[in-house]
Amino acid sequence: MNEIKIFSPATVANVACGFDVLGFCLDSVGDDMVIRKTDKKGIHITKIEGFDLPYEAELNVAGVSALAMYEDAKPDCGFEIEIYKNIKPGSGIGSSAASAVGSVFGMNELLGRPYNKTQLTEFAIKGEAIASNCEHADNLAPALFGGFTLVKSITPVQILEIPSPDDLYATIIHPQIEIKTSESRAVLPKKVPLTDAIEQWANLGSLVHALHTSDYNLISNSLNDVIVEPYRSQLIPHFNEVKQAALKNGALGAGISGSGPSIFSLSKSSQVALKVKDAMNKIYSKTGIKFEIHISKINTQGVKII
Repeated sequence: MNEIKIFSPATVANVACGFDVLGFCLDSVGDDMVIRKTDKKGIHITKIEGFDLPYEAELNVAGVSALAMYEDAKPDCGFEIEIYKNIKPGSGIGSSAASAVGSVFGMNELLGRPYNKTQLTEFAIKGEAIASNCEHADNLAPALFGGFTLVKSITPVQILEIPSPDDLYATIIHPQIEIKTSESRAVLPKKVPLTDAIEQWANLGSLVHALHTSDYNLISNSLNDVIVEPYRSQLIPHFNEVKQAALKNGALGAGISGSGPSIFSLSKSSQVALKVKDAMNKIYSKTGIKFEIHISKINTQGVKII
């Protein structure tokens, strides 16, 4: 096999109380990528559709992760990468992670899978760092592993896979404004009160337990962010209004997707997710801000061959 086409999914990171460690994978939105072997050595990005991104491999998220893997694998070939970008950069649903994951996943398949998913995460982190100015894997991990994931450690990389209840659906509204990850990190406090830290890690532990036991009530009670959301929510127009509308219409919880501006909610059943979508739509239709809304079952497979 010399060419492969893949779907690299969007993801929701942080998931309220899990800042920089927790994420889940979507199945209704993602990038398409084509990776092919070439006789010409090196990494070459030959086509980009959807958004204006650099073709130079060392400046492109997909290229940087691919170069990290290429330098380690030292294959007797090169690779061409085509990117069909469906996730808007700066959307808060893992645009850079989808690019970083897609290139290394595709190359790994064409080379006969010499690397496992944890090793692929290590390469993809190098690309993700270009977009956010730091190495983190809360979007990368769910895109590679699927479902919910917890980043136990970055050095060394250790990813824990968390089961997802069968009837859990996400509704995500993406206002068409851009909030860069680096900018959204700049508004965060350097220190937090111990009482807030205790509440946050209790919520995270409870949420992980709730996902393992399919306890929807506990999921609802755990989806609270007392550290990051109070600061980042100020960057997102109508955040509190959207969150309250989601809860009023039956959502288990809602919060900021990644660094924003996207807002996610989780619901028990597709019917409730649809009600939440209608409520979000009603609010943003009055704002004059362009937006998209996605409904997605939790994608338990992650990146895949089309």
